[in-house]
Amino acid sequence: MPRLVLIKTGSTYPAICSEHGDFEQWFLRALPANAAVGVVNVAAGQDPGVPADWDGVLVTGSPAMVTDREPWSERTAAWLARAVDQDVPVLAVCYGHHLLAHAMGGVAGYRAQGRESGTFGVQLLPEAASDPLFGSLPPGFPAHLTHAQSVLSLPPDAVLLARSDGEPHQAFRLGRHAWGVQFHPEFDATIMRAYLQQQTPALAKEGQAPGVLLAQVREAPEATGLLARFADYVGSRVHTGA
Repeated sequence: MPRLVLIKTGSTYPAICSEHGDFEQWFLRALPANAAVGVVNVAAGQDPGVPADWDGVLVTGSPAMVTDREPWSERTAAWLARAVDQDVPVLAVCYGHHLLAHAMGGVAGYRAQGRESGTFGVQLLPEAASDPLFGSLPPGFPAHLTHAQSVLSLPPDAVLLARSDGEPHQAFRLGRHAWGVQFHPEFDATIMRAYLQQQTPALAKEGQAPGVLLAQVREAPEATGLLARFADYVGSRVHTGA
């Protein structure tokens, strides 16, 4: 089995965690049942070793912000840069997406529009047609989002793969197989609703309509399937010795 590492960069809201579990449980649920996954909590000071110890890398979201430049976060950014340089496949989600961009020369920062939370449509760009993860997806699909920061500028040589009405950089690829995605493939509709319920006061204060956002939540199977496709991609590389 391929050796995957899940780089945990924080935890969800305590109320959500007590009812639905934490980030790692959601990732593991969406990955193939026989996937061999090690969870390393870098936000708590755990060390993932060297990138070559792993066949593939997954990076979670976080309540932290990349712009805070926490020491653990900067160490993880440098580690991700080494993983990319050493040709280890990476799939980085939300905070991980920002951190990967930051690590490779891009810019992450706060969205001028404020927080974006809910289920929204993602549109693929022509460059996604030949991509190992996105090439089999339809031109548009729903995905779950919750973020206050975004990738404001892509790293040099990044290939933009997807956008949405509220986010110009939904997904990008660096090199052959390092991906960042703004949306949350580990979320299901239940988790998305729990986030919106938790965020209702803040969203209302920002002039958004939490009730409308809740009504628009739906399952996002194409986005969720990204995690299994990544595991399959890593497994095929191990099997062929690529």
